[in-house]
Amino acid sequence: MLRSLRPANLAPFFSILSYSRRALSLVWKTSPLMMAGLAGATLIAGVLPAVAAWVGQLIVDGVVDAAERYAEATEPLAVLTPVLWRVALEGAIIALIALSQRALEAQQSLLRARLGQRVNVMILDKAGELSLAQFENSEIYDRLTRARREASTRPLSLVNRTFTLSQNLISLASFGVLLVQFSPWALAIIVLGALPVFFSEARFSGEAFRLFRWRSPQMREQRYLETLLAREDSISEVRLFGLEPLLRQRYRAIFARLYDEERRLTLRRTLWGFILGLLGTLTFYAAYGWVVLETVAGTLTLGQMTMYLMVFRQSQSALSAGLTAISGMYEDNLYLSNLYEFLELPTEPGQGSLTEGEVPGDGLRFENVGFAYPGGRSALHDISLHLRPGESLALVGENGSGKTTLIKLLTRLYQPDSGRILLDGSDLRDWQLGTLRRRIGVIFQDFVRYQFPVGENLGVGDIDAFSDEQRWREAAHRGLADDFIDALPEGYHTQLGRWFKNGQELSGGQWQRIALSRAWMRESADILVLDEPTAAMDAAAEAAVFERFRHYSRDKTAILISHRFSTVRSADVIVVMAQGRIIERGSHASLLAAGGRYARLFELQAAGYR
Repeated sequence: MLRSLRPANLAPFFSILSYSRRALSLVWKTSPLMMAGLAGATLIAGVLPAVAAWVGQLIVDGVVDAAERYAEATEPLAVLTPVLWRVALEGAIIALIALSQRALEAQQSLLRARLGQRVNVMILDKAGELSLAQFENSEIYDRLTRARREASTRPLSLVNRTFTLSQNLISLASFGVLLVQFSPWALAIIVLGALPVFFSEARFSGEAFRLFRWRSPQMREQRYLETLLAREDSISEVRLFGLEPLLRQRYRAIFARLYDEERRLTLRRTLWGFILGLLGTLTFYAAYGWVVLETVAGTLTLGQMTMYLMVFRQSQSALSAGLTAISGMYEDNLYLSNLYEFLELPTEPGQGSLTEGEVPGDGLRFENVGFAYPGGRSALHDISLHLRPGESLALVGENGSGKTTLIKLLTRLYQPDSGRILLDGSDLRDWQLGTLRRRIGVIFQDFVRYQFPVGENLGVGDIDAFSDEQRWREAAHRGLADDFIDALPEGYHTQLGRWFKNGQELSGGQWQRIALSRAWMRESADILVLDEPTAAMDAAAEAAVFERFRHYSRDKTAILISHRFSTVRSADVIVVMAQGRIIERGSHASLLAAGGRYARLFELQAAGYR
């Protein structure tokens, strides 16, 4: 253990402190005024304890002198007045120290709130820059989890400790001026007594951080289990299948593993902290005895003894607090490395700048497009398509055949690994992303059920019309959601979901109509994409939805993904996909005549209705 505390092993300690400057800059940008206030209060709190100790010496020596002259004094008040003024001065100094401490606490509390918000926003902004592929990378998701867990509090903690260190260094310098008058060796005794604890804390801070990084995946799994056991969208199935005992047991097992590591580290840290802390206590009492002997020998006055004893005790406390602050700064820097490691993740290159294509009216082209998910699973192979404005395309195929992946490439949630996708003659990579996505209205089969009021659930489809009630109504009419919305207690202002007060839950089919209406919010869209839009609807509702869809999409490019052949037969072009490849394409009639996979699947479904 002691060998591991050698200075040579502290090289990482000094290198990791590089994040301190960035944290100080971050706090300064958050509130320069409060940062300056912290500096001022720290200076006052650092200098005044030494001044108070010096005034305390003057009081004691003044009392001794006044006691000798008081009995013979003709004006006793004149003898006492200097001592009383010194007492009043010390009272004022103590009041200023208390005020400075209160000022530090108040500013730290306010900064904690503002800085926590700022850092969380930085993390969310960075998350918004990540690609979907990065979000689906478990290692990057672990980085996000680590950054969110500690980074919102660590910058202020580091700054507070920096000011604590500054305050104690100022105090030590002030005490040093007094102690040197006694003996230069007094300073050496204090420093030697505090160093072992410092080395111990620095080492265990590093171990605690490594433990934190090691257990990030397990902690994320534990939070997932909490979600399964405590969320309304999973609890029904969990209880139906009797999964609660199994999930709770797994939750407890993860906790037991994590707690066992935490317990061992805590016990070792506590034991060595106590043992090495005794050295500091012994050095203080050695100095204590030294001062007493010098006083008995007549080298020091009673007032000087009182002052030096106070200074020795406060110097030791200041040095210990300062070294603890340095150790804490090291720990804070370790956790800040998580924050900046996440913030410095590389993102996709520039999004392009085109707002219109080189060949307006050319429509959509997929040219030999290939794509594989991270980890090597190939999803698309050599996809080539051309869809002109106003044409409709239906994608048909088994689950996992690549249909939804194709749409995610179209919306630039992913980038093709090979080939390219063109809109009006220009590669999607060259388009300004906001312009591109405003041209596409899409509903995915795994759409989000926002815990928002009804209108805002529709408004998310077009952020520019998020609060436009007239647009809500028009979109709901097109999506066949207006009838049941009007029947809700507060209409378009009814809270949906169960997370918030007075929330109303909808059926699966009603939620699907909400999502469908969301796609109609985007009036500027000339490309409409529906991915299994009626899977939760009954046959009558499905027929009505597609009748409405055909009516309102006649002048738009429409892409429909569905397993129900009754809904795709009217498309201009039907593409059949299997294992990421296009195996058939044509109209409904031509594909039936060809007698291939489409014809067989169509006959299977048709037979089910006979």
